[in-house]
Amino acid sequence: MSEELLVLITAAASIGFFHTLLGPDHYIPFIAMSRAGKWSLRKTTWVTVLCGVGHVLSSVVLGVLGVMFGFAVSKLEVIESSRGNIATWALIAFGLIYFVWGIRRAMRHKSHEHPHMHEDDVDHVHHHDHTTEHMHVHEAKNKKNMTPWVLFIIFILGPCEPLIPMLMYPAAKSSLSALLLVTGVFGSISVLTMLGIVLISHYGINIIPSEKMEKYTHAIAGAIISVCGASILLFGL
Repeated sequence: MSEELLVLITAAASIGFFHTLLGPDHYIPFIAMSRAGKWSLRKTTWVTVLCGVGHVLSSVVLGVLGVMFGFAVSKLEVIESSRGNIATWALIAFGLIYFVWGIRRAMRHKSHEHPHMHEDDVDHVHHHDHTTEHMHVHEAKNKKNMTPWVLFIIFILGPCEPLIPMLMYPAAKSSLSALLLVTGVFGSISVLTMLGIVLISHYGINIIPSEKMEKYTHAIAGAIISVCGASILLFGL
């Protein structure tokens, strides 16, 4: 292994780690949706990995096409920038829509009281809501099935900005095997970093008691995701 390739591999691992760590959009949506949707550890894992792989592969495909057809790096950077803007606005829109849905859901399922009188003249007040009693089957199923795929589409649109100009093009000048190796290291570290942060947060958040805010978890998740998208737009995170 040449010294130049070793430097590229080290750079790929470092950039993949810090690019993911410093980009809250890589993990906050999964943390928020996992908590709101009460996802299992297994579901949280596969959704995060699926979206992470899609996120990396979309830039890999674009970079490979650029290398094959000799596109200038500047042209690909324009495309990546456009994809980034679309993904950011999509994340904001998804968060806002989910926030509104969460608020409506919370208001619709307000807790209320029913007095109960028994034969022995003992009465009590029963507090309950209709969140689970009157939820339609198709509502629960659609919420469960659609959210991961919406996130997947958003993450496919989102680019890995440093991958093409800083890693793929320099590696391609060496050999095809170098290109594959460097890309594989970057992608693996990126996805593993995403998954690690999400799983650590998944365990941490689930041990925090939140019964009083339970009915607002969907609205809170939507707000967090929307703010995350807005922070990317405003601060370039």
